[in-house]
Parts: sequence; structure tokens; C-alpha cells
Amino acid sequence: MQAIKIKVRCNCSKTEIIKKEKDFYKVNVKASAEKGEANKEIIKFFSRYFKSNVSIIKGLRTRQKLLRIE
Repeated sequence: MQAIKIKVRCNCSKTEIIKKEKDFYKVNVKASAEKGEANKEIIKFFSRYFKSNVSIIKGLRTRQKLLRIE
């Protein structure tokens, strides 16, 4: 199991990693933050990126999140 930190910006033109820092990723997300749509998009995107199961451990309602990669 691995954990990573991300900083999210919603309502962008596409979902992508903007910058990879030492201890976190800056991520643009196409979905809006309403009704958990951005969280679903983040899980889907990072699951494909790491080819593994991903879940949000911390930060369901904030821009800064902690993801668990199994």
C-alpha cells in the first residue's frame, strides 16, 4: 500500500496531472466539485494511471486529498 497527496483544481478543460512535486501531485479535473463528481473522476483517473485500486483516505470535501494506492 502506498499513499500520495494531491491538490485538485476542478472545472478544467481536461483531467490531467499538471505538476509532480516531491510529496504531492497538482491535478486538474474536468468534473465539478458538486455531488462528489470530482472525487469519482480522481479515483477513475488515478486507478488508470497507477493500474491499481485507488481510494480517497482524507479530503473528500477539500482541494487537498490523500489517496491510497493498493
